[in-house]
Amino acid sequence: MKCKKNLGKSGLRVSCLGLGELVLKAGEIFISMAENLMTIAYENGVNLFDTAEVYASGRAEITLGNIIKKKGWRRSSFVITTKIYWGGQAETERGLSRKHIIEEIVRAMTFVINQGMAMYWGTSRWSAMEIMEAYSVARQFNLIPPVCEQAEYHYFQRDKVEVQLPELYHKIGVGAMTWSPLACGLITGKYSDGVPECSRAAMKCRVGTGYQWLKERVNSEEGRRQLAKIKELHLLADRLGCTAAQLAIAWCLRSEGVSSVLLGVSNTDQLLENLGILSQMTPQTITEIDALLGNKPHSKKESRA
Repeated sequence: MKCKKNLGKSGLRVSCLGLGELVLKAGEIFISMAENLMTIAYENGVNLFDTAEVYASGRAEITLGNIIKKKGWRRSSFVITTKIYWGGQAETERGLSRKHIIEEIVRAMTFVINQGMAMYWGTSRWSAMEIMEAYSVARQFNLIPPVCEQAEYHYFQRDKVEVQLPELYHKIGVGAMTWSPLACGLITGKYSDGVPECSRAAMKCRVGTGYQWLKERVNSEEGRRQLAKIKELHLLADRLGCTAAQLAIAWCLRSEGVSSVLLGVSNTDQLLENLGILSQMTPQTITEIDALLGNKPHSKKESRA
């Protein structure tokens, strides 16, 4: 997997596939698995590793740094991203700045970069309007604007990445770093016959939150419709000689402005499968998937036409 892209229109080069959720919990078993996954990913050309301050009770970034040092890898060859907001239980440990308003966030991120604590900053789950406001604030006060938005993107979550973010990419150079390409495992087909005991939907907690919402989604009427479409997508993947997961990830990468797709895996077999994506998506395959899904969003130009 040698594909590299610029993150938005910045000069930062990132691998088309990144690895996220590496160290969700503390403990030797989880750290050992993280090291194995990180080694496989790095040896297959992945340089982007995504984490968050809430993972492993705030020790995820330190753990990744220790793994890099232990393996003797060059730190400069890695792009490690983190997310801040849900840092702790106390009120002073959560949030983004002294005031939770966009100007203060832009000023805070500029300070972080000027102090050498980060090279770039981006947003996660922000609306296009909020990102545009952050860019305007940065330009008005000579501050540093965001370079990317981290957004959920898969077959059943399309509007933001396909309609809103490409416009921002062309206007202000913001790229997309997307997550959940397999819709929390829904696209793999594991939920076709119900909720397996070892699946995420059966988990009672994860980083302080539950997965009840996923279980409800699987069992809903909309969930059943999506599962029916997923069965057809599996047949298409079989015809193309790949797995449903590989097809879904390649489909995400074909979208304009997507700099990298973050993978969430729990074992080495899943990682190796996901790294073996299709070399390219043909227009015919894209058209066939759009017809099957029936949810292709329309751009503003198409709507006006």
